[in-house]
Parts: sequence; structure tokens; C-alpha cells
Amino acid sequence: MANMSFFQLLRAKKELIPLVGVVSFAALGAISASIYSLFSKSDVIINKTGNPEPWEAIDPAQPQKLLTIHQKWKPIEELEKVKKLTK
Repeated sequence: MANMSFFQLLRAKKELIPLVGVVSFAALGAISASIYSLFSKSDVIINKTGNPEPWEAIDPAQPQKLLTIHQKWKPIEELEKVKKLTK
């Protein structure tokens, strides 16, 4: 039994087929969600030397969540003054 290949093991024990399918589907989902977040989300930083503060370039009027319901954004005046003074 120790030197059986993976497919021979699945043929011999057919009850493992749904388990392997569910675990494979979950792993594929986790990998695809990670890749999606890595390339499309602004809070994930790969290259810190190119732009050390990428959150400064985000448009606050554009929603960053997957689902945003009735959310309006207005700039805070004190915060905008501080940003202008520090730049």
C-alpha cells in the first residue's frame, strides 16, 4: 500500500474521490483569491521601493470593497489641511 500511486489509491478507495475533489477545489479557491488580492487590491504591497506609500494615490471616491452599499465620502477639512502642510 505504501508504494501505490495516487491514482491507484483513488481507484482502490473510491470513497476518497469526493474528499480529494473538495480539498482541491478549496485550495484552488484560496490560491485564486490570493492572486486576485495581490494584483488588484491597493493594500497589498509587493514593491516598497517603487512607491513606499501607495495608499496616497487611491481615489477615495472609488469604493475599494467588493460590495459597497450607499456609501458617500466627503473629505475632512482638517485632514486635508494637514496633508497640504506635510507635502
